[in-house]
Amino acid sequence: MSKKVVLAFSGGLDTSISVSWLKKKHNLDVITAIVDIGQDENFDEIEKKAYSIGASKHCTIDAKQEFINNYIFSAIKSNALYQNKYPLATALGRPLIAYKLVEIANQENTKIFSHGCTGKGNDQARFDVTLRSVMPDAKIIAPVRDENMSRDEEIQYAKDLNVSIEKKSQYSIDENLWGRSIEGGILEDSFEEPPKDIYKWVNVNNDLADRYIEIDFNNGIPISIDGITDSLEMITHLNDVAGKYGIGIVDHIEDRLMGIKSREIYEAPAATVLIEAHKDLEKLVLTRNELEIKSLLEQKWSWMIYSGLFVDPLVKAINSFINKTQERVNGTVRLKLRSNSLTVVGRKSENSIYDQNLSSYSSSSDFNQTYSKGFIEIWGLQSKFNEGETK
Repeated sequence: MSKKVVLAFSGGLDTSISVSWLKKKHNLDVITAIVDIGQDENFDEIEKKAYSIGASKHCTIDAKQEFINNYIFSAIKSNALYQNKYPLATALGRPLIAYKLVEIANQENTKIFSHGCTGKGNDQARFDVTLRSVMPDAKIIAPVRDENMSRDEEIQYAKDLNVSIEKKSQYSIDENLWGRSIEGGILEDSFEEPPKDIYKWVNVNNDLADRYIEIDFNNGIPISIDGITDSLEMITHLNDVAGKYGIGIVDHIEDRLMGIKSREIYEAPAATVLIEAHKDLEKLVLTRNELEIKSLLEQKWSWMIYSGLFVDPLVKAINSFINKTQERVNGTVRLKLRSNSLTVVGRKSENSIYDQNLSSYSSSSDFNQTYSKGFIEIWGLQSKFNEGETK
């Protein structure tokens, strides 16, 4: 009886040829699995395809709510933007998929896994590190990477096997609730403006009347948007509304984990709005010192998630710090949407440390300006002495 392998399966070229490769080259019984984290796919058709090309079993797992609760919410609290641009949609999804593969492997009594990642991208690290952190003795087979296959060789292999590969686009596209990434094709020319037809979520040609939205946060997590309280509906609502206003496009020269620079295009309307609103509310309730240290940890957190280190102890330690700060991140943020722009126009919180009476320039201010003279004198002592030494 053949040993079993659990293959992360999307139905695309890389994973489709992997089914045959695993069977013929490794004599493995292939169990394919796809995890629904909000991608727009026909899961029934993907299942049919898996069986048609030789899978012995196929699993479709709905993990959208888990993706929101355990991954997206952490990203919001961390204001997660890799290189201050990318909201980490794909990077957040991969460790969750890896966890689900392990669950299936435990059910099937196997420790062999496979994925369609190449040796140039980031996903290989995200899958491999997570799988081996959960199951240290896991064996991982990545046919495209292991055999150093080019795209042309993959296509030829698929033809030789008579495996039908539907060419949906000239681009490589990945999608989940938190964002949509587009790369390849003419986008590889870093000076070429992206054609408008690559966008699916964001309407770049819009002339809509201004619109206001209000987002309520509790412990740093959105709990209501325009009266919607279901977390899945909130995110899909924002992707729809903000996307219609042309909000959420990221055109980014990105440093991949392997040291390669790549040109990436992202659509992330909900992520753009929620992170902007969350950062603004934090300014109202957190101290300057907290904000300064948190911003440094946010950069580290984002880099580690991007680099496939979701399970690293440092990530857990950073989460502890961030979760502590979020205890006071409660309140409401009001935003104004207009064509291709997003602006925070109001914020309020019971935990606000903004005092209008202190900051006001009116006669009602409680601040005694005479105190500032002595403070400034002491504040500038070292600068004053240093300047004197240079003369």
